[in-house]
Amino acid sequence: MTNKNTLSTETSTNSPGHAPVVLPDVPFSSNGIRLSPREAIFAAIIIAVLFVLIPKGWCLLEKFDPPADYRVPYDLSSDYWLYERYCRLAADRYETFVIGDSVVWGHYVPPDNTLSRHLNRIVGSNEFANLGVDGIHPVALAGLIKYYSRSISGKNVILCFNPLWMTSRKHDLQTEKEFHFNHPRLVSQFIPKIPCYKDSSSQKIGIILERNLTFLSWASHLQQTSYDSLPPSLWSLEHPYDNIFQGAGIETSADLKTTVSQSDTDFPQTSWQDRGLGRQDFPWVELESSLQWRFFREAVETLQKRKNRVFIIVGPFNEHMMKGDSVQVYEEIKKGIGTWLKNNSIPHYLPPSLPSKNYADASHPLSKGYALLAEQLCRDESFGRIILHRIIERKNR
Repeated sequence: MTNKNTLSTETSTNSPGHAPVVLPDVPFSSNGIRLSPREAIFAAIIIAVLFVLIPKGWCLLEKFDPPADYRVPYDLSSDYWLYERYCRLAADRYETFVIGDSVVWGHYVPPDNTLSRHLNRIVGSNEFANLGVDGIHPVALAGLIKYYSRSISGKNVILCFNPLWMTSRKHDLQTEKEFHFNHPRLVSQFIPKIPCYKDSSSQKIGIILERNLTFLSWASHLQQTSYDSLPPSLWSLEHPYDNIFQGAGIETSADLKTTVSQSDTDFPQTSWQDRGLGRQDFPWVELESSLQWRFFREAVETLQKRKNRVFIIVGPFNEHMMKGDSVQVYEEIKKGIGTWLKNNSIPHYLPPSLPSKNYADASHPLSKGYALLAEQLCRDESFGRIILHRIIERKNR
C-alpha cells in the first residue's frame, strides 16, 4: 500500500526495448515556492524597502504644485496622504497656517474668498495657507494634527474652534447609539472610547496601521484619486476593458487630479434667512463634559509641543439664529472657553457675531462675512502681536 504522504517508487516503460524509469520517493506538498530562512529575511527586506520608496517615488510621478488659494478638494476630504503631502509643501512656503473645519475651509465660498485669502489681501502677500478640512470636527482634528501634520513645527498656527460641534450630544459624539460621523479614521480607536463609534476591532486595527505605515495611506490616496475609492482589483472588475495602470496615471505624466480646489464652482451667496432656515433653541452640551472640547485642547497641546505659536479663534457662531435659553447657555460656554485660554496663556480672539445677513447657516460665513472677520482679526491687539508682527519681520528680512 502506498503512504498517502509520499509518492511511491514507480517503474514505467516508455516503449518496448527501453529500460524502466525509476521515480524516487518524495514528500507530498503543494507547488508553492519554499523560502529558506535566509531567503525569507532577504524578501522581507526588499518588501520593506519598497513600502518606503514607492510613496516617495509617487511624489515624483504625480505632480503637485498647488496655487496660493489651494484647499484640499471637498471630494478628497478623507485623503489624509494628500493632506500630509500638502502640509509638507506648505511648510516650505508659508510661516502661518489656518487650521480648522469647514468654517476655515470655506464651505459656502470659492477658494479666493476664504478667511486665509482675505487675510492675505490685507497683508498684501501670500502669508496664510488654508489647511482647513471640510466636515472635520475637533475629535477628528486632534487625530489629523497628531498623525498627518507633523511637518507643521515652529510655525504660526491659527486654530479655529467651531462651537457648532457642541450644539447637541449627537454632534458631541456622546450618544451610545451608533452614529456614522465624519472622519472616523482620525478619531481615537480604542482609548479613550467614543461612545457612538462601533466599528469592529479588525477595522480599528487596520486604521491604526494606516496611520503608521505610509504605504497604506498612499494606497488609500491612490484608490480615491484614481480608482473611484475602490481597491484596484474591484475597480478592474467594474472596468474590464480599461488599463489599470492608465487609471493610476502611470502611463502619463499628468498632474495630480487635485489641483482644482473643488469641482463644484457654484457658490450662491444666500443668507440663512433667505434660505428659509429658522431660529433654534440648541441643546448645548456642557463645556466640562464635552468630548469635542476635550479633543480640541489635545490638538492645541500637540501643536504647542511642536514649538508652534498657536492663536485660537472661537466661532464666530451665528447668534442671530438662536432662541430661548440657548443664547444664555452659549454665552456661558464662550466665557468658559475664554477663561481656559486665558488661564493657559494662549492668545485668542472671541469675535462678536457677524451681521445676520453674512451667515449661510448656524456657523458658516458668506464671502462678506469672511472679509469682515479678517478685518476684525487684524485689528485685534494679540493677533497683531503674535501673528502680524512676525509676518512683518519676515517680510523685512
